[in-house]
Amino acid sequence: MLKRDEILQADDAALSQLCELDFCRGSGPGGQKRNKSSSAARVRLIGTELCAEDCTERSQHRNRANALRKLKMAVAFAMREKFSPPSRNVCAISSPEYPLYVAKLFDALAENAWSVPGSAPQLGVTPTALLKILSRDAQLWQAFCARRAEAGLPALSPRK
Repeated sequence: MLKRDEILQADDAALSQLCELDFCRGSGPGGQKRNKSSSAARVRLIGTELCAEDCTERSQHRNRANALRKLKMAVAFAMREKFSPPSRNVCAISSPEYPLYVAKLFDALAENAWSVPGSAPQLGVTPTALLKILSRDAQLWQAFCARRAEAGLPALSPRK
């Protein structure tokens, strides 16, 4: 099994080799095309319980790519390693490096018991800037708040 950072840096072809891929008909509205073609994609990382699926597009290939990106985010949220600083302080959500960036944020937060003031200096940002980074992505914010709640910490309000 590859290390977390290798999984997060892998391209779609390499990551697909580490996954079980399943294609099926998507659920929900969409008419005849959705009911007749197996364009929905489901991926599961072999050796783990981590999986993701997508059926937002009409194309099986785009749905597979979207599911693989979702799987990378699931890996970033779930797998912890010893903290090593990210290569930059901010990363665009659309960047291919974003899941690795998120994993490193979560590594720092986990090492500091999900404390924003304790993690911010390690990441080279202020606590307010860290809250802004976390709150700009709804999925990231939800995962962060869930970890804080599991640790028994009070809820925080997102920064804009």
